Amino acid sequence: MILRQISVFLENKRGTLAQVLNALNENGVNLRAMTVADTADFGILRIVVNDPDKVEQILKDANYAVKITPVLTMKIEDSPGGLMKKVKLLTDNGINIEYIYAFASTDIDGARVVLKVDNLEQASQIMRDASAAEDGDYSRNCW
Repeated sequence: MILRQISVFLENKRGTLAQVLNALNENGVNLRAMTVADTADFGILRIVVNDPDKVEQILKDANYAVKITPVLTMKIEDSPGGLMKKVKLLTDNGINIEYIYAFASTDIDGARVVLKVDNLEQASQIMRDASAAEDGDYSRNCW
């Protein structure tokens, strides 16, 4: 499934992440996934949310630099090799994974991953085809 991820560029200083999360909380935003990458001077907060248009406006109104990026999300088997199977399928079909983040929980069936890839449409089709071959229901293998 293709979703819209929000990237927020933050100063790398104490309290900045808390300020962003507070702004989202005050506006009733539900975070579905989150990761932070950092350098010496700044960080990139990447989030998947229930309403990306609303969140984009909230953050822009708070003077944050924001970028929307389409990403691929999928369910993976929460067992050794579950992620490797999906990554291998993509790379064997010529897809470059630029970055990935994942989470697993006992509250969900399996784990979930978010991937930024170089050919989103092709990667999505590969995953749809693989899912159809496995159980015929791609939608259950997404978010």
